[in-house]
Amino acid sequence: MKILLDTHALIWWFGNESKLSRRASSMIANQNNTVLVSAAIAWELAIKVNLGKFDALSLTTELPRYTEEEGFKELPISMEEAVRAGLLPLHHRDPFDRLLVAQAQALNVPILSADTVLDQYDVKRVW
Repeated sequence: MKILLDTHALIWWFGNESKLSRRASSMIANQNNTVLVSAAIAWELAIKVNLGKFDALSLTTELPRYTEEEGFKELPISMEEAVRAGLLPLHHRDPFDRLLVAQAQALNVPILSADTVLDQYDVKRVW
């Protein structure tokens, strides 16, 4: 099964796994699953580090290495997904989350997220 990680799920996986639900932790750890990490997550983390809202410079700058070591798959952002994200209803004010929704819709994969606001979109959320 393919799953797309939300930013907080990725952060918790690397730094505070106890915040993940049992199901979420199991899904990420399952070697039979393909865990997708969007380029949008790297962009979001870098912006938050730069603004001083997130204190994890090493995680941010080393994200490609960390995700590769975990066997996660990097997911680039296509123009189709960017347009789709821009046209989504503003149920969620966070543009990064809307981009993740657009990617999940385009790939027909669930988002692994604790964020219940995502349920307002035509996307499967697992937690």
